[in-house]
Order: sequence, then C-alpha cells, then structure tokens
Amino acid sequence: MKSISALGFFFALVNALATAAPASPEQAVAEFIRSEMAERRIPGLQIAVIRHGKPVLSRTFGTASIQYGVPVGADSVFSINSATKSFTGVAVMQLAEQGKLDLQAPASRYLDNLPAAWQAITVTQLLAHTSGLPDIIDPATSNLLPGGADAAWKAVQALPMESAPGQRFSYNQTNYVVLEKIIARQSGEPFLQFIQRRQFDAVGMPNSSFGDTLDVIKNKANSYRLAGDGKTLTNVIEDFPVYTRAGAGINSNVLDLGKWIAALQQGRLLTPDSLRRLWLPTTFSDGKPAPWALGWPAIRRDAHRAVAGIGGARSAFYVYPDDDLAIIILTNLAGAQPEQLIDAVAGLYLPELRKINGGAYAIYRLRQLIEQSGYGEIDRKLQQVMARHAVSQPSQNDLNSWGYRLLARHENKAAVVVLDLAARLYPDNANAHDSLAEAHEADHATALAIRHYRRSLELNPQNRNAAERLNILAPGS
Repeated sequence: MKSISALGFFFALVNALATAAPASPEQAVAEFIRSEMAERRIPGLQIAVIRHGKPVLSRTFGTASIQYGVPVGADSVFSINSATKSFTGVAVMQLAEQGKLDLQAPASRYLDNLPAAWQAITVTQLLAHTSGLPDIIDPATSNLLPGGADAAWKAVQALPMESAPGQRFSYNQTNYVVLEKIIARQSGEPFLQFIQRRQFDAVGMPNSSFGDTLDVIKNKANSYRLAGDGKTLTNVIEDFPVYTRAGAGINSNVLDLGKWIAALQQGRLLTPDSLRRLWLPTTFSDGKPAPWALGWPAIRRDAHRAVAGIGGARSAFYVYPDDDLAIIILTNLAGAQPEQLIDAVAGLYLPELRKINGGAYAIYRLRQLIEQSGYGEIDRKLQQVMARHAVSQPSQNDLNSWGYRLLARHENKAAVVVLDLAARLYPDNANAHDSLAEAHEADHATALAIRHYRRSLELNPQNRNAAERLNILAPGS
C-alpha cells in the first residue's frame, strides 16, 4: 500500500476539516454568508430565518457605515427599495377585505380623469406589472420624469401604452404611483399614514419608516455601490419622492420584517383567504402564467414555491408558504443581489430544495475548490461538488452573475473559464454565448468573441448587443 508522509497527512486532514459539513444550519449559514460577502464585496448585512412564525436565526455581519466605522447591529436599518411593493400589496388586500376595493375592478372606478387607454386596467394588473402602462422613469436617465410630481404625472399620461392591458409583463413604477393614489382615496388617509397605522403600528415595527437620503433616519446603514473596477465602493444617493413611495422607500431591519411576515402568516394583518389570494401567482389575459403575485414576485416551481420581496438588488426576502419558512437578507450594497442567495440559505433547512435550486450553494462550494487548486478541470470540480453536497447544477444566471463579477474585477481569464462553462452547460442559451463573447473580447480573443456573438445572434436575432459588437469587430461579415 502506498504510504503517505506526515506532512501529506497533515494537509489531507486540513483539507478534510475545511470541507467537512458544518455542525448546524446556523453555522453553515454564517460560513456561506461570510464567503458571499467577500465574493460580492458587501460591506454590511443582516439575515434572519423565520420558521413556524419564530426567528431561529438572526445575525449581523460587517459594517453599516464605512465612513464612521460603525458595525452593523441588530437595530441597524437598511433600504428595502422595491420590496416596499409587497407592503403595498398587503394594503390593497386590506382594503379589499373592507369592501373598499375590488381586485378585478378597473382603476378608473377609483380615480377620475385617467387617460382613455388606461380606463380598463385592473387593480390586479397594476399590482402584477401587466398593465401595459408607460414608465414614469425616464429610460435615458433612469430617473423620474423631470419637473416634480405634477409634471411627471402629466407627462407619463401623455405617453403611449407599451402594450394592451394583460398581454405582457413590464416592470415599471407607474403602476405603483397609480396604486398609491387609489389607496389614499379608498382609505381616506395619505398612503404613508395608512401603511404606518395598518402595518407598522399594527405589528409593532418601531425601526421601520419611509425615507431617503434627504431624511434623517435613526440607525440607517449607509448605501454603497461598486465602482467600475469591481472593488472600490462609492456612495449611493437615494431619492424616493413621496408620490413614488408605494413602489419604494421603506427602511427596515430583519427584526421588524420578521415580525411582519409572522403577522401575515398568523392572520393578524389579513385573513387566511386573503393571504392565499395575495400570494397566488397571476396570469395574463390568455391564461398563461405571469411572473408576479399581488405586489410579490412569484417563484414558481412544483415544490417549495416562494413569494418574494426584492429591492434595489440589495435587499430581499422570500416566504415559502408550504414550508412555513422565511428568509430575509438585507445589505447596504446596491448590486449585491441577495435574492440569489436566499434559496441556498433555505436549502440548509430544506435539503430537498438544494436539489431543485442549489446553484448558488454549488458555486460557493466550487469557489472553495478553486481557491485550493485553481480553475483547471472546472467541469470535474463542479460534478464533485454536486455529488458531494447533493445540489443541483448552477443555472445559466448563477454562472453568468459569477462571471460578470470576475469581469468587473478584470479577472478576465477566470471569467472566460466560468462563462465558457455556462455556454457548454446551456449551449442553446443566447445570453450564455453573448456573455462568453464579452469575456473573450475583454481578454483580447477577438476571433472567439466573434464566434460566440454570432452564435448568440443565431439563437436570438433580437440581440442588439451581439449585433452591435459584430458590426464593430467584424464589419460587413
């Protein structure tokens, strides 16, 4: 039998201990979160796990304010951005329970002087982003249409519809500006006051409020984003005018949000029938499934379905109604995309979920192997991770996000390896080839970039990025 040296045995033991299963889900969550914070450059984070209406984990990590060296604490609050829409969905259902709103009624029943093309749009279509309305956000600037509330409202009403109501999904803020007006009119009080009274106060959420950079908010974590080098942090200026706050603007923490979710599940904010309706995924006019429930993105799948609140690519919560489980992750980094991590955390409590959507966890374990031995034989390493940890194959989106983080840090060769893996695992995915082409282009491999841009364009002739890059890299071809 081949012998092993004492030093070799030592390294084998260290490696075994490093990859051994953690002693508990809580320990595993902490290790996973620390790794993802380092990978994604997240300064500060809160996480909570709610099971059967009670918190089984509540942890804080990192820094709330880099400028002042303030650590994240249990009372720190974070912007939840568009996850505010979930509160608006609850508010609509509360009014529906009182008989003050009909979910299938047109918005024109509750608001006067809407444009003719808007008259038939239902309350449900507003909540689910299937209204077809034009966006009050200027696509050229990503800011609200100029001129203040009255001017922006007048301007958006003059724009053409994007589609007929109920035909397609198009996420935009106009839907929730209209809902804010409906809620205020039907409740008889300002929207912010209605949310404060019927949800914050009713549950007991002392750390939750509306506000942006112009407001003084106690214990507010600073907001950051990564600069073009993928490493340097810059400050984010948050601007949520009052008339847009049905769509964004709540600041909260995992303690308050955990109590709010528990109150929903326990029937203290809505009846069980109303809650089921709130979280029921919607459909298009032709009966085909649409992406959202009522104010909540719907994670559709045969088992372990979820509904979500997702905001600013920095804060997210998932509720798993059939499993009596909820996960909340709040960060102070725009672009952190914590929604990509939640199923991985939930999978530490629901092992079967890892077999359905364990991609983020698989990549986390794959990165550990790469740290030990590099990017070589990445296919074999992935198969090893999937077998050892009983996780599903990473999705194209999981791999794409990882690849683009590498590109942002100018780790171009590593990005090529990751995005090449994605293109081989998903050979008929146009985005996979487009992303790989961008990595090859960044790595100065022009011929390979052209090849994959062409393949992407074959798979999706509407891919404008691929067409534009080919016109530059291979004009006239």
